[in-house]
Amino acid sequence: MADLVFSHIALSCNDIAVTEQFYTTHFGFQRSRAIPLGEGNEIVFLKNGQSVYLELFKAEGSRPEGTPEAVADGPHYTGVRHIAFQVTDVDATISAMGDAANATLGPLDFSDFIPGWKTIWVKDPDGNIVEISQGYHD
Repeated sequence: MADLVFSHIALSCNDIAVTEQFYTTHFGFQRSRAIPLGEGNEIVFLKNGQSVYLELFKAEGSRPEGTPEAVADGPHYTGVRHIAFQVTDVDATISAMGDAANATLGPLDFSDFIPGWKTIWVKDPDGNIVEISQGYHD
């Protein structure tokens, strides 16, 4: 599959505007388009750079009863554990986020594995876990 390119991550949101503001303010996303679905509902596409997209949908329900809330580095049951972004400086990023940096784990220093690798996990406005790392390289 030589022509395979990652497309997007779709998020179900309690309030699309609040989630959009979180990712545009703290992770450099910009609205690339909105598709009206009628009755005040829409799909919002956010773009960061040339190839990373988030697709925001209005949630049509809440977390199923009995499903634990995401904590630490994300749920350990089947599904998406977290989404992750690389930054130059974790501490500066968290400082700039202020109260929006709802940390669930870390920051942790993984320099024993890769010198300079540091990571923290935070919740977005909908409770999804977002990993913010610096210094990771393959």
